[in-house]
Amino acid sequence: MDLRATRNPANGRVLVAVGGLLSGCGPRAEGAPTRRVGWTAGGREAVAESACRGFTSGGGIAGPTAGKGAAGGAPSSARARTAQESAPRRQPTRESAARTYARALPVVPVRARGLTIEGADGRRYLDCVSGGGALALGHNHPVVLEAIRKVLDSGAPLQVMDLTTPVEDAFVTELLHTLPPGLADHARVRFCGPSGTDPVAAAVELVRAATGRNRVITFTGTHHRAPAEECAGHGDACDSRRARLPYPQDRHCPFGVGGERGAELAAHWAESVIDDRRAGEQLPAGMILEPVHSEGGVLPAPDAWMRRMRRSTAERSVLLIADETETGVGRTGAFWAVEHGGVMPDVLVLSKAVGGSLPLAAVVHRDDLRTGEPGARTFRGNQLALAAGAATLAHVREHRLAEHAAVLGDRMLTRLRGLAEEFRCVGDVRGRGLMLGVELVAPDGARETPADGTDTGPAPGTAAAVQRECLRRGLIVDLAGPSGNVVRLLPPLIVTEEQTSAVLDRLADAVAVVDRSHGDQTPPHGARAVR
Repeated sequence: MDLRATRNPANGRVLVAVGGLLSGCGPRAEGAPTRRVGWTAGGREAVAESACRGFTSGGGIAGPTAGKGAAGGAPSSARARTAQESAPRRQPTRESAARTYARALPVVPVRARGLTIEGADGRRYLDCVSGGGALALGHNHPVVLEAIRKVLDSGAPLQVMDLTTPVEDAFVTELLHTLPPGLADHARVRFCGPSGTDPVAAAVELVRAATGRNRVITFTGTHHRAPAEECAGHGDACDSRRARLPYPQDRHCPFGVGGERGAELAAHWAESVIDDRRAGEQLPAGMILEPVHSEGGVLPAPDAWMRRMRRSTAERSVLLIADETETGVGRTGAFWAVEHGGVMPDVLVLSKAVGGSLPLAAVVHRDDLRTGEPGARTFRGNQLALAAGAATLAHVREHRLAEHAAVLGDRMLTRLRGLAEEFRCVGDVRGRGLMLGVELVAPDGARETPADGTDTGPAPGTAAAVQRECLRRGLIVDLAGPSGNVVRLLPPLIVTEEQTSAVLDRLADAVAVVDRSHGDQTPPHGARAVR
């Protein structure tokens, strides 16, 4: 294997350029030139020579890699590839039916780098799922791999629960560096289990212990209901009928008005629920919200609404929990999404990207909050995740990748809005930074109804068709929203403008194909009932 060392001028780190392997390609074919890798001032990968077979000038994929290099040129490699390609057929017979991505994305990843995934069949894909937002720096970023190898080579213990280690200390130090000044100066960090719901449950437990009250306010379409109801076994104290509120949005405003007026009505409703004291009901212990409702269909909360929720909760001594599980670490164009509106929460929920691609979760809270009894959390001391997380936080901060996400996100949003003007099946485009959503609708404004007669919302079948067409073009996208009719784009923060163009080209082609399939069944473009 041809290895050549180079130094990143932005941070002085030594990188190794492997012939074709650095970007997720297979072994370099005999006689092929080494792919030289440079770095931009922002620490992002810049390809000096696209010598990797199968890659287009836009960072895309031209198709399966051909030649000896792709298959390794050995029978054993061919047998391994055959075994890998048959994995999707074995999975349903070995694993439960509780599978999500594998149903819609029949890809067997065997190699990955940055934005790119290579499947067992040799095809390469642009990955705009990014592990559901967990891969802020994309796949196998050099600074993350370097941090992990450093821990492995040091002989340090890999799991120590909540014992203090140099690795944990470095992570906490870096995390505090990234927090807004008003919170960083008075913050405490609490580690918990590594899933997305673990820190939510820990935050709910924390606000209940701090206030002595039980009720927690959540919003429709979020994943917060189960942790809020199950935490500490409070049962009826978490009546979701009375503590679950509408999230402000334009297209599907529950009040039918949208815009500033819709957000104002949503805020007024929230305040009325907080103040509801019937039947001896106490004030809520806390309110938990997402700055961008990602799983609910990529719905950015208006900044004015966020500020009003902060003001309303503070005036009533209700603790505000901001869930940054998917929005944190630069994803929305600010390091933490609450910074867009200048909001300072009492509790911050962190997961996904904070672990640098490995499972890690934590809760950051004001130091004056009484946190209750210590809890046993076996997996909160994962040293590899702490190292990868610290490296990711530092890289995003030092290279201002949040600002990069804001700039590229605005450009992508502008181009995506063109799809809404061009194609009948695109009902709305929205997002913030590099968290973007394209809502698909039935071209005539009707709602798609499955064969069993249940009405699941506007155009989930159309969205699934777009996802399949994207996959055929070498683009992996996610679906979100209550009806699964929002195509969600979550490219890594290191994505380049050239790569975003390749992503949008493929998405536009996929939408065009699906839109044409409805062409004979739709009214003229100007006659649509829904937009």
